[in-house]
Amino acid sequence: MKYLHAYVLLIATSATALSGCQSAFGPQALQRTHPAYNEAIIASINEQMLQNLVRMRYRDVAFFLEIGSVTASLSLGASAGVSADVDFGSSDTLSPSAGVAYADKPTISYTPLQGEDLLKSILSPLQLEAILVLTQSGWNISRLFGLCFERINNLYNAPNASGPTPELEPAYEKFGELMDALHTLQKAQLIEIGTRQNGGSVDIVIKLIRDNDAHKNELEQVYTLLELDHSVDEFTLNTDFLNMGNTRWTVRARSISGILYYLSHNVNAPSRHLGELVTATRTKDGGTFDWSETPAGRLFKVKTSKEQPEDAYIATRYRGHWFYIQDTDLETKSTFMLLRQLFDLQAGQKQSTGPTLTLPVR
Repeated sequence: MKYLHAYVLLIATSATALSGCQSAFGPQALQRTHPAYNEAIIASINEQMLQNLVRMRYRDVAFFLEIGSVTASLSLGASAGVSADVDFGSSDTLSPSAGVAYADKPTISYTPLQGEDLLKSILSPLQLEAILVLTQSGWNISRLFGLCFERINNLYNAPNASGPTPELEPAYEKFGELMDALHTLQKAQLIEIGTRQNGGSVDIVIKLIRDNDAHKNELEQVYTLLELDHSVDEFTLNTDFLNMGNTRWTVRARSISGILYYLSHNVNAPSRHLGELVTATRTKDGGTFDWSETPAGRLFKVKTSKEQPEDAYIATRYRGHWFYIQDTDLETKSTFMLLRQLFDLQAGQKQSTGPTLTLPVR
């Protein structure tokens, strides 16, 4: 009888404990799982983007999978038991036991980013309105223009870099000088970009503030490089190269595909892969061209290592080597963040209606 009383007491105690655990289980489970899933998803998407840049450097096919959904099934259970040792020569021993079990069984769905709409959005030039939004949201003009524009008036920003790695060095020097001048003027608050109503349309306007002697050299440099009319301080931003003039900034925007290719040239491949697995761009005198001198190369670098790096912000393994962005390389991390925002603006919302891969995680 005493065994029965002890067993009933054990069950009652376990039920009470389980009831108390369940009341706090939901909030505690959310605190544990939400940050972990958030961190894992960000790390996965970042690594996918980096690996696609590496693939493009090797002229391999890039492919994107979107995480469609993550469904986590959480359960909490309790168990109770009693074991007894019977000694016919002396007293018996009763050993109660109880336990609480927690289980997390996520189901993850992947959707491939593909289809005609996505292809058009990736290959179409970026809209000037999207670039304006990013400029007004705090991004540096030289970083934004240095990635997104392959030409402004008669200045070229490595236009042949918007595809697979070219064999001959691109034209970029004067464009780089323009980016340096714009960066200085933006820091001094001597350049403004906004919109102005023009009948039934809206113009994007760039205004240069010239009443500042401290930066008159940078202002003069902008006018000279872009061949602008010195009597004008407000210029419209447009894409019509058939109607260029010295009161306009006529630009050719890159597509998302072009930006990805431009950045992929700054993936540092192992020396033994150069010329065989990746293209080695040559200078006019036959030397090896350094892509880090281009406007994009000054802002983005992917390193390589045979061993897994310890100081990586993002790392991915490809063709037997590690490719990574160094955690202390703030310029590259900022450019990578901008790339993610540009991709999401242009292509991130375009998904195919094709098959979805759903994987239960055991």
